[in-house]
Amino acid sequence: EAKKLVKPVVKELKGRFGNHVYTTDSEVTLEKAVVDLLVANGLTISTVESCTGGLLAARLINVPGVSEVFKSGYITYSNKAKRKVLDVSKATLKKYGAVSEETAREMALGGVLTADADACVAVTGIAGPDGGTPEKPVGLVYISCCIKDEVTVEECHFHGTRAEIREQAATAALDLLRRAIIKNYR
Repeated sequence: EAKKLVKPVVKELKGRFGNHVYTTDSEVTLEKAVVDLLVANGLTISTVESCTGGLLAARLINVPGVSEVFKSGYITYSNKAKRKVLDVSKATLKKYGAVSEETAREMALGGVLTADADACVAVTGIAGPDGGTPEKPVGLVYISCCIKDEVTVEECHFHGTRAEIREQAATAALDLLRRAIIKNYR
């Protein structure tokens, strides 16, 4: 009877929040919802990480069955690695810096091409506690997703410890990937 009473409320919430609701099942994690979308749409994924240092890939790999869709993950912490592995332009890095919308865009494109994947989600930012400037403070993170040759980049501002900023960035990256899949495949 309780389920019957709650059903219209859940429907209303889903209607109001749209694709911001990824599940109503307490057993389904964000990464599980993402992997389910990848599998359902026959998509492969690669990850490219700088400040998250592998957290994003690790969260995806926690999901059983992810081997069907996960091609590879790259940790390109240095500018040299971004250039060498992902073909991020030296000019982009010099003009905009490693933590920029432009670099994030090139990282996602490079991740798709390098891994020969259908999609790539990339993260670059300043996790702190030092390294920030007034123009680019600690907690500034750019997250990008390339899918169907379209790149979406989001600028995020996170707060907390280094570990908290990295976790928030990984969660935001998973959510951006989820929304990009829904936008392109539903």
